Amino acid sequence: MPHFRRAAELIANADALVVAAGAGIGVDSGLPDFRGNTGFWNAYPALAKAQINFTDIANPRAFSLQPELAWGFYGHRLDLYRKTLPHVGFGILKKWADSQKGSWVFTSNVDGQFQNAGFNPEQIHECHGSIHHLQCMDECTTDIWSADEFMPEVDEENCLLLNEPPRCPRCGGLARPNVLMFGDWGWSPRRTALQSQREDEWLAAIGDHQRVVVVELGAGTAIPSVRNFSQRIIYEFGGRLVRINPREFQVPSSVDVGIPLGSLEALRGIDGALGAEPQDIDLDFT
Repeated sequence: MPHFRRAAELIANADALVVAAGAGIGVDSGLPDFRGNTGFWNAYPALAKAQINFTDIANPRAFSLQPELAWGFYGHRLDLYRKTLPHVGFGILKKWADSQKGSWVFTSNVDGQFQNAGFNPEQIHECHGSIHHLQCMDECTTDIWSADEFMPEVDEENCLLLNEPPRCPRCGGLARPNVLMFGDWGWSPRRTALQSQREDEWLAAIGDHQRVVVVELGAGTAIPSVRNFSQRIIYEFGGRLVRINPREFQVPSSVDVGIPLGSLEALRGIDGALGAEPQDIDLDFT
């Protein structure tokens, strides 16, 4: 497939690799796709029955109005992400990253899959936070702490938390995930801000003298956080883009590559092209 060969050329001739990942990368690991109400309600039929959509439950108001339901949803997701193994495509990305002079991960996902796949936590920016961390719902403190001690017991049929929800160690009030939700003015960004600072330092060290390739996976236009980051790297650092998306795969220029496939299939195809004989791949970066 010509797209695989061109993507392989860019990666092989790059000095630094940026992985920019949206929710679509997790589909091949068996994680649910919340694209539209249909996908969301297929994963959470109790919320479908109550006509509660994703923006309603992924909202701090839900924790104020129906904490058992809100933590039923987030507790189920927390347990699911803890149990889900990253698909082999994450290993392919890590192999590419390890072969470069430098690498970075930018993701809107809150599932911790990149850490689980062995990526360096100091080289990851989770722009929407992490479900594996907690904060105080009442904002008595901006502290953020690990959710490791919280073991949710969820009635999946009714999407309700059965056991005691996590509490703030300072005030004893309800804790919530340290995740940026819809209509969220109370999210504590301290952890993500530190990641962003490290990202700026990494980008500054790269400067404009190194060839950067962005491999963007499963990032749509509905919530364009990941796409906006990709665009920034392309325009500020003269980078090249490999966009992997089964539906929205268009790229901004002819020197970039759009691949209309799922993440795992595309990564395997590119990796196969990288393993071809050297004379079969033109390593011209331009």
